[in-house]
Amino acid sequence: MMRIAVAGGTGTIGSEVVAAIRARGDEAVALSRSTGVDVRTGEGLVAALEGVDALVDTANVSSLSAKGSTAYFTETTRTMLAAEREAGVGHHVLLSIVGIDEAPHGYYAGKVAQERAVEAGGVPWTTLRATQVHEFAGQMLDALSMGGLHLAPVARTQPVAASEVGRRLAELAAGAPAGRVRDLAGPREERLDEMTRAYARARGLRGPVVSVKLPGKQFQSMRAGAALPGRDADLVGPTFDEWLATQGAEEAVRSQRA
Repeated sequence: MMRIAVAGGTGTIGSEVVAAIRARGDEAVALSRSTGVDVRTGEGLVAALEGVDALVDTANVSSLSAKGSTAYFTETTRTMLAAEREAGVGHHVLLSIVGIDEAPHGYYAGKVAQERAVEAGGVPWTTLRATQVHEFAGQMLDALSMGGLHLAPVARTQPVAASEVGRRLAELAAGAPAGRVRDLAGPREERLDEMTRAYARARGLRGPVVSVKLPGKQFQSMRAGAALPGRDADLVGPTFDEWLATQGAEEAVRSQRA
């Protein structure tokens, strides 16, 4: 049995990685402030990595600025790599994003810096780039709703299920370091504003959902298709519509279990 740590293990994708690791019969160690570990300052990190074979980094930050994103991802990555070297962890697995080198602006600038830090960090590594997950539409809706008005960013994306990203990361963590592996994406291209509008309807939100072209080079690049996968990417389902149709049933199951 392997022991695999997951930074950001209580987040949208991190929780899926933890579930996938356990489904494989391995032990998952969720690293987050809620579990007493701070991956930015290093508090509790070395102790949490004792006996760990691999670390999967899905930690995230809400900052959309290049400065804030770069500072966070650079600091957390260097802190984790130093702790891994001290604890003897032999494999660092990074979740990154498709297209960041085509649009190295805003939040994506931080992911570019993070990849470089991993490559230079002295711990054998694997990097998986995935497209935005289906939940991205809900995150945009939450961030851009003001009163009864909901803004929906115009962008091209090919979203993938968080559960599929989690499964792939768990598989990679159980294997040998492989460097940059094939990108992972959903089965078809979508418009982010249409996804956001559909998500709002599914949640029963009232008020208009208005498509907007957000300023900044990152969203400009996304509108131009910079975040779409290449021809060699692995494409996995479900589609956004198929995923959205399951959300009500999943919420009901969670409510019954609570």
